[in-house]
Amino acid sequence: MSQQKADYVDDTEIDPTLDELADDETVEETVENLEAHGFDVVLVDTPEAALDAVKSVIPAGASVMNGHSTTLEEIGFVEYLGEGDHDWESLPDEVWGIDDDAERQAARRDAQTADYFLGGINAIAQTGELVAADMSGSRIGAYPFAAGNVVIVSGTNKIVPTLDDALDRLESVAYPLENERAQDAYGVESAIAKQLIFRHEMEEGRTTVVLVQDQLGY
Repeated sequence: MSQQKADYVDDTEIDPTLDELADDETVEETVENLEAHGFDVVLVDTPEAALDAVKSVIPAGASVMNGHSTTLEEIGFVEYLGEGDHDWESLPDEVWGIDDDAERQAARRDAQTADYFLGGINAIAQTGELVAADMSGSRIGAYPFAAGNVVIVSGTNKIVPTLDDALDRLESVAYPLENERAQDAYGVESAIAKQLIFRHEMEEGRTTVVLVQDQLGY
């Protein structure tokens, strides 16, 4: 079951100034800086267009894995991948179909090297850096190197002026909401245990940021 921000926002204290939709000028500058840092950027207006953009990026026959992402749920990707109406190899189906805990954990690690790994991000600095964190590292482990290609989907509400602001957003917006979700979904608190600052993509065409001009995710 998808857990939306509205399910938890009333039970948390977040900094709303770090969760506002960016204006057109800010989005334009952010796109320019992300591209200057080696990221490919696809700018779309709606969640439906974001899903179409993701579909167009991933070729037939590719192995596909995703980390948990409310944004991917909101654009319909998680449902689409699970339904199987595509020509990809769906690694989540394989991983979560394993009953043995140790074998499943090993398969999750192997899936980090998927042809295409998809996920969200916790903050985007207008200056062109991406910030994310996990408790286990199962999402951000693929981003810097392991996956063949990375597709990150984010709403423009995650754009903030500087890298310092992006780190602040992680602590004061994303974590409180994810902590509530984790307790609801898993019965345990979350933690900012493993953190990534993705400053530059050195491999041309490897990492695509699908930027949606909508309020999405944490």
